[in-house]
Amino acid sequence: MDVVEIRVKGALTKSKIPGVEYVINPYIGCGHGCRYCYAAFMSKWSRYHAKSAWGTFVEVKVNIAEVLRNELSRKRKRGTVLLSSTCDPYQPVEAQFALTKECILLLDRFGWGIDILTRSPLVIRDIDLLRSMSNVSVGFSIPTDNDQVRETLEPRSPSIAARLKALKELHRAGIKTWVFIAPMLPLNPEKLHEAVAPYVSYVMIDRLNYQGKVRRLLYEKGWDYALTESYATGMESKLNILFGEKAEIV
Repeated sequence: MDVVEIRVKGALTKSKIPGVEYVINPYIGCGHGCRYCYAAFMSKWSRYHAKSAWGTFVEVKVNIAEVLRNELSRKRKRGTVLLSSTCDPYQPVEAQFALTKECILLLDRFGWGIDILTRSPLVIRDIDLLRSMSNVSVGFSIPTDNDQVRETLEPRSPSIAARLKALKELHRAGIKTWVFIAPMLPLNPEKLHEAVAPYVSYVMIDRLNYQGKVRRLLYEKGWDYALTESYATGMESKLNILFGEKAEIV
């Protein structure tokens, strides 16, 4: 993994994602190396890794907290921020650089709301901080209940069991929790519902919109049924029924 420190001029970005006001991405790139990642297009904007494969590099925005502090001090209206949209805010390098934690501390100090989306149990490091905040939620990306699927399509990401354990810890600490079932990979909807439902306020469900990136792998593993429209529609319906009022279709 090629890790490079960079400096940036901006931290807080107005979002084009429906329902999301602002986003902060403390890193460019991601060490989890998900095969289907939609954010791979970010490589072409990189000064150092324009030709590098996604998942092989991380650019660390070492001055992002300083920049964010200046931006927040000039904002008259507070909002809610998603951490993050094109990287995992708690990917492995966060253990060393703690940029996500610094951003959370600043957002809380200035009275902003925070939605966190991660795959990583590293978020438990900050559980005491998160528990002290009144306007924060933590979401876990859990697109399958099957760790063999996870190993194939998210090769360097934390196990499903590790994510579920962290989800339970956060829920028991009184922190608002949710799960992002996206993209819908090969999964057992009943098992996923049983594992997740008691510990979330809601789930968001989205289909696999990046089939081209993983088509060969799914065929090799015999999971090509997950590429079909009937699978997407049927699984979406099953999950919606199982989760009931907690389900939100993206």
